[in-house]
Amino acid sequence: MTAAGAPVIVVVGAGLGGLTLAAVLARHGVEVVVLDRDAGPSARTQGGMLDMHEESGQAALRAAGLEDASRAAVLPGGEALRVLDREGRVLHEEDDDGEGGRPEIRRETLRELLLGALAPGTVRWGSGVTSARPLGGGRHAVEVGAGEPLVADLLVGADGAWSRVRPLVSDAVPVYSGVTFAAARLHDADARHPGPAEAVGGGLLFALGDRRGVIAHREPGATIEVYAAVRTDDPAGLERALADGTLPAAFDGWAPELRALVTEVDEPFAVRPIHALPVGHAWEHREGMTLIGDAAHLMSPFAGEGANLAMQDGAELAAALLEQGVATAAGRERALATYEAAMVPRAAQAAAESAANLDLCFGPDGATALRDVFLAHRA
Repeated sequence: MTAAGAPVIVVVGAGLGGLTLAAVLARHGVEVVVLDRDAGPSARTQGGMLDMHEESGQAALRAAGLEDASRAAVLPGGEALRVLDREGRVLHEEDDDGEGGRPEIRRETLRELLLGALAPGTVRWGSGVTSARPLGGGRHAVEVGAGEPLVADLLVGADGAWSRVRPLVSDAVPVYSGVTFAAARLHDADARHPGPAEAVGGGLLFALGDRRGVIAHREPGATIEVYAAVRTDDPAGLERALADGTLPAAFDGWAPELRALVTEVDEPFAVRPIHALPVGHAWEHREGMTLIGDAAHLMSPFAGEGANLAMQDGAELAAALLEQGVATAAGRERALATYEAAMVPRAAQAAAESAANLDLCFGPDGATALRDVFLAHRA
């Protein structure tokens, strides 16, 4: 419940962006209602490791008062990186320098930390939003199931790729990128899968070639998450290949240790077609609402920015609200204008880089092309 007379701030989506917004506001005594369709925080898996960037994800954690707690959960050695070609030749390698510039942490752990910063009941689980409509004066009615709509003085769409809030301001819909992932894990990898484990190294592996790739990274507990990635116009074809057991044929001729990353997984693959919103996605501002995270700027993972940007969005929107005056409609409007003016060009730059890197990685010689990108960044 929000305090009497306080504005009703409704955040749709309990992902990293929405929870960061709620956590920063809560730290300053501002109550928020977070709606999420999941039955609870453990209703589905949250994905693998994330590297927290200094200017975005790490800054957001500091704003939420969670920097120390997050540092305690970092994967030691997780910043190591390797780029291999399909024959298993190492084209580029970086060791974890131990300085923690881009610490690796599990997405699930980050979410737990953010949830722990919120008062019980802040997140209303099992509250899938079916629609939202303007009421005038910056207020919106948010429909949740068959009950009475929740009336928001400020509505924030943090509900991901297929946002129910986005249509209020934009006709844009995510478009298939041409690349599909199949994701699974190897458990107790060093003991049970020594060849693949050695190929991955201590952190992140990109093995690329022939418009496909094996991407893998270490997780705590000797677990390795694997993505078999294929450039294809038929994402459903990857589903069929998994069903009939022919997916490994896509990696015939690859080094045995790389092919084993696909053939030795310890759980069923989950297929994930990669979608993106148009680069530079923007909208005409609507009074009393905005978008953050994937709802605003969904992009492929090939710039490593999606989660970091979502958290930065949440933290910077919270900061603007606190600075401009969250208690008044005029203050909230100034905050939204400040946030959107900075967010749109920032996200456009990351989305353009992400799209370019996807094309580069899934070209005919993705390994060499990606190596050159890392060398250029180092230079």
